[in-house]
Amino acid sequence: MDSAPFRPFETHLDEGRALALLRAATAGADDGELFLERTASETLVLDDGRIRSATYDAAEGFGLRAVRGEATGYAHSTEISEAALARAAETARLAVGDGGGTLALPPAATNRRLYGDANPIAGAPFAAKVDALREIDAFARALDRRVVQVSATLSATHQEVQILRPEGLHVADTRPLARLNVSVIVEENGRREQGGTGGGGRHGIELLLDPERWQAMVREALRIALVNLRAEPAPAGVMDVVLGPGWPGILLHEAVGHGLEGDFNRKRTSAFAGLLGRRVAAPGVTVVDDGTIEGRRGSISVDDEGTPSGRTVLIEDGILAGFLQDRQNARLMGVAPTGNGRRQSFAHAPMPRMTNTVMLSGDADPESIVAGLADGIYAVGFGGGQVDITNGKFVFSCTEAYRVRNGRVGAPLKGATLIGDGPTALLNVRAVGNDMALDPGIGTCGKAGQWVPVGVGQPTLMIGGLTVGGSAA
Repeated sequence: MDSAPFRPFETHLDEGRALALLRAATAGADDGELFLERTASETLVLDDGRIRSATYDAAEGFGLRAVRGEATGYAHSTEISEAALARAAETARLAVGDGGGTLALPPAATNRRLYGDANPIAGAPFAAKVDALREIDAFARALDRRVVQVSATLSATHQEVQILRPEGLHVADTRPLARLNVSVIVEENGRREQGGTGGGGRHGIELLLDPERWQAMVREALRIALVNLRAEPAPAGVMDVVLGPGWPGILLHEAVGHGLEGDFNRKRTSAFAGLLGRRVAAPGVTVVDDGTIEGRRGSISVDDEGTPSGRTVLIEDGILAGFLQDRQNARLMGVAPTGNGRRQSFAHAPMPRMTNTVMLSGDADPESIVAGLADGIYAVGFGGGQVDITNGKFVFSCTEAYRVRNGRVGAPLKGATLIGDGPTALLNVRAVGNDMALDPGIGTCGKAGQWVPVGVGQPTLMIGGLTVGGSAA
């Protein structure tokens, strides 16, 4: 793919003609835009001392949208040309029908930049990336003789977008993204266990190749693997649970965050529908979605409709204060967009999505929270989970958890799952620590078949009355 900046109105289209076609498609509509994108991504995977795969993908195209009421007309193409755009305009226009809508006001302009525009893939030579992955393997094996397998994945994406709106507003954004994941398997006395970690953000890949950074990741992956090596079967039953800071916020993201997206609440399919202004969490619980944190994986200077990203208070001191909105749902609900209209690519229409979803710090000392746990579990790492948006019910597996009795942290646990529902869990928060931390930069969120990078964060929390699934007799 061409290394020159993505300027489709210089290389593929006449901007005046493109604007005329967009206006024809959205005449009598409530909203719409032309979204153009060029993306390149590179992924290298090391497994057991060898480079298992090295891939490079590139794509470009456009999506044209026309919105009238609740109806959306959307057409996309990998061919950026006036002919393709004209066909797309005719297709998208079908949703507008006879028109009668009033075009929504454009987003506010912004010059804010939350990340650089350098191509993260070009941040280091290919050979240096391969060498770093091999060094990761060698370093992990040298740390502990029990290491029997090492896997590492290094990836980078360079996304360039241009957004043209019917009133003539033209927005551009260049979004870097880099990530490194490390997994270690250890074996002792015939028992094998795994530990993994990772990190990244909207920056160049060269930051992840710094030995000090990847060595810390390897040590953490090894630490978790060794903890799991001595883990005991988890108990089962209803008990209090303390969640550690940072990545455990993924439970908040899944069990609560999705239920606070505007489309689910407009359609009243969320467990939080109709509860605006009412208590939905314990006092002291404040949750925000903040796409403006510089360099974070979930941050965006502007969303995929051209709206500047923002910091949206969702729950304030336990009271439901707002929802995450794209332009369509905001208009239909009579509120302002929040900069959360996101899409996976030009082939997808935007919808309300989270960015960095965070519970803010409280005033409790984290050590005192754990010390106050009479009989329960201290969970500091999570893997996969499932959530039902309509009622908030969730099931999450713990990758690192410990048994706690009388405030003393005991043996690590294997096979622990947490079961509950988001609304009840929020109301049962008994303590909020003063140690809010963000995740290391590994989150990816799925919704309606679309995947986007996100961030999470939270302080140490105690939640009462969660169901713990385990295999202990």
